[in-house]
Amino acid sequence: MPEQRIRVLIAKPGLDGHDRGAKVIARALRDAGMEVIYTGLRQTPEMIAEAALQEDVNVIGLSILSGAHMALVPRVIDLVRGNGQSNVGIFVGGIIPEEDVPELLAKGVKAVYGPGTPTSRVVEDIRADFAAA
Repeated sequence: MPEQRIRVLIAKPGLDGHDRGAKVIARALRDAGMEVIYTGLRQTPEMIAEAALQEDVNVIGLSILSGAHMALVPRVIDLVRGNGQSNVGIFVGGIIPEEDVPELLAKGVKAVYGPGTPTSRVVEDIRADFAAA
């Protein structure tokens, strides 16, 4: 039986209009053999949760530079879990103050990545989370 490919949804929640980092991560994950769906800019939590459900993803990567992570990330988590997708890993990247990281992790985020994080680390973390699920 062929190995299942990891399906990853990359999303830019909120009004942040900068997506270079999201595109770099999307390409790195694709180059690592994952199937990547990129939703584009200015997505609402509802749009992200619906896309995750429709695309039947294993992982959601949220890229946030706007400072709205403490409002947007928990909302995405609540909606995704409400859709019955309790095994979907949620990862966050962007400009996230260190003092907010513990709370995001407590809410269910698997990892938080700041600027300069090697893409290889993101790939390894997603593979490890997928294998553990």
